[in-house]
Amino acid sequence: MQAINTLLDQFCRRVEQRDAVGFADLFTTDGVYHDVFYGAFEGRARIAAMIDEWFYKSATDFRWDMHEPVCDGRVLYARYTFSYRSLLPEARGARAMFEGVSIMRLRDGLIQEYREVANAATGFVDMNFAPERIAKILAREGRELKNRPEMARHLT
Repeated sequence: MQAINTLLDQFCRRVEQRDAVGFADLFTTDGVYHDVFYGAFEGRARIAAMIDEWFYKSATDFRWDMHEPVCDGRVLYARYTFSYRSLLPEARGARAMFEGVSIMRLRDGLIQEYREVANAATGFVDMNFAPERIAKILAREGRELKNRPEMARHLT
């Protein structure tokens, strides 16, 4: 479990330190990071670009902590708390706070695939998003959920 705790600590600290290349190195060369806001980033170069060109474009002062990890050697789950100071005009410098669950598929000690289930609505409120904007974002997330193969049985 020590290796898992080290991986999770490096994952969080490298985002906080804007170490995009170091963060990407935690992934396999064909790794994929599925971001709840920005979509999928495949390969180390794209994952590194996600940190520099997406995360830090509209936010700063990231804080990320992982809690209560569970791992079977192939799949790692960890509850997380996450926040940043938003640079979006309507946020007026507010700290947006989120919680969620990280789901990582592992291969040879590296992350092959990252996805998350996040309670993003709290952060939207923190950033002063208009209710219509929040509804639009949540509707998009709902459509994406319904398009996933594992939801097919739920749609009939």
